Amino acid sequence: MAKISKKNYIINVLAIILVFLLLKFFISNGVISRYYLGIIIFICINIVLATSLNLATGFLGQLALGHAGFMAIGAYVSAITAISLKGTGLPNTVMLIISLLLAGIFAGVVGIAIGIPALRLKGDYLGIITLGFGEVIRVFINNIKMTGGAQGLTGIPRISNIDNVFWITVIVVTILYTLTNSRHGRAIISIREDEIAAEAVGIQTTKYKVMGFAIAAFFAGIGGGMYAHYIAFLDPNTFNFMRSVEILVIVVLGGMGSLTGSVIAAIVLTILPEALRDFANYRLLIYSGLLVLMMIFRPQGLFGTTEFSMSGFLYRLRHNQLFSSRKNLEEGD
Repeated sequence: MAKISKKNYIINVLAIILVFLLLKFFISNGVISRYYLGIIIFICINIVLATSLNLATGFLGQLALGHAGFMAIGAYVSAITAISLKGTGLPNTVMLIISLLLAGIFAGVVGIAIGIPALRLKGDYLGIITLGFGEVIRVFINNIKMTGGAQGLTGIPRISNIDNVFWITVIVVTILYTLTNSRHGRAIISIREDEIAAEAVGIQTTKYKVMGFAIAAFFAGIGGGMYAHYIAFLDPNTFNFMRSVEILVIVVLGGMGSLTGSVIAAIVLTILPEALRDFANYRLLIYSGLLVLMMIFRPQGLFGTTEFSMSGFLYRLRHNQLFSSRKNLEEGD
């Protein structure tokens, strides 16, 4: 088992490095324009937001509709921190790391404060509470001078480049994958499957529910910070209820309980609206229709609760080739 895990780890690392090198090669040779580079950065931001929400909704089994609120907290905290550090002479990468860490910490602390009372509720009631929280945050930001109010916040250092965004995304997904496959992750999943049974075997369900919710909020804050430092302008109305729904749709499409599903769905649902720009009059109809068909024919999402494994894919590919070769030999005989 250890050899298989080590082999899987090495293959995945090599695949990630290969993707990064190909990305840099295409950018340096002008194959990927600035427009498409922006789409790739938005894909990475959506991956961070979707995988973090999947921890709370997919793995923990708690309906959360206020993820845009945590994103907003992270965006504004990171932006204000970076603005205050602008004249210190710190390198952009160091400034970005400090800003994103503070953004995640603030969002995580708010996640704990909201999670302790809210997670006593279940189902639709929890969804309503988190929805209300998201709207309260948006209204609060709209009425504070420090955040620029309804006019928005400007002067944010644009320090999110493709290198930073790519590797931050890889780190976030790796941490979440490691967590969900750890002892703590199994405890979180057991709460989703049967909370009463989890309590019966000694799992502290309240502790793990708050922990999962806080970690999801932490990474949502980081995703918000990445967004702020790429756009360089923040409008409170960006973080409305529909933004939370968009993130939730990515999670549902990819599979609630599958991080790789969230990654693939984030790629598809970020590219799809851009690909349908030529059909402006029918774009929303096509987009919505595809999602409805997906929910009818594959309600569990693209991956369900399974994870994509590069080593497993290569193994199946090799196995199919061997099977085809053997079949051809038998037919030849």
